[in-house]
Amino acid sequence: MRRADTLAVVLAGGLARRMGGGDKPLRLLAGRPLLDHVLARAAPQVAAVVLNANGDPARFAAYGLPVVPDGLPDHPGPLAGVLAALDWAAAHRPDLPWVLSLPGDCPFLPRDLAARLHEARAREGAPLACARSGGQAHPPVGLWPVALREALRAALLGGERKIDRWTARHGIAHADWPAGPCDPFFNANAPEDLAEAERLLAQGLQDGRPPPIRLLEPNAGRTPP
Repeated sequence: MRRADTLAVVLAGGLARRMGGGDKPLRLLAGRPLLDHVLARAAPQVAAVVLNANGDPARFAAYGLPVVPDGLPDHPGPLAGVLAALDWAAAHRPDLPWVLSLPGDCPFLPRDLAARLHEARAREGAPLACARSGGQAHPPVGLWPVALREALRAALLGGERKIDRWTARHGIAHADWPAGPCDPFFNANAPEDLAEAERLLAQGLQDGRPPPIRLLEPNAGRTPP
């Protein structure tokens, strides 16, 4: 279900130290950039998508999406990327009062993520919502009201860097998913994570399906006469 009131921001501005530097969302998974996998799952759920990234935006030109840099210096973390998206929505899409934040290294995001986060927010009467799997919260995967952008700006200028500490002050709901057989919020932080993602894709586990049952051939396991 597409949310006509929500902008998605893919947080692609990290320094990717564990991946060896560079743009982690442009690393390949199954022959396609991680960002392709994220967008394939996220874009059908929302009205519009922007990328949060610093530096030369030309490296993302092939995607034809607005590239929104942090509005604060010194790369203060994902909260700055969220604020950049809230500011962009207020300036360019005032018809979109909500922003869905997504890490650029999560290739298996749920296809009902936006709808479930909105449901959790409405059910619990909270202004914010966050994804959770297997009891583990994922603060960068969240739903943010544009109306809180000045409060977020003040917190960042005051030195706040932790997402969950800031959201707890305002009230946050959680939407839950199972963590297996493949955690939908699996993130590829390092080269070995990309290898694991390749394995999950090869086994068809990326949408929470159990592994296929392998039937034995009629004579498998039998001792020949």
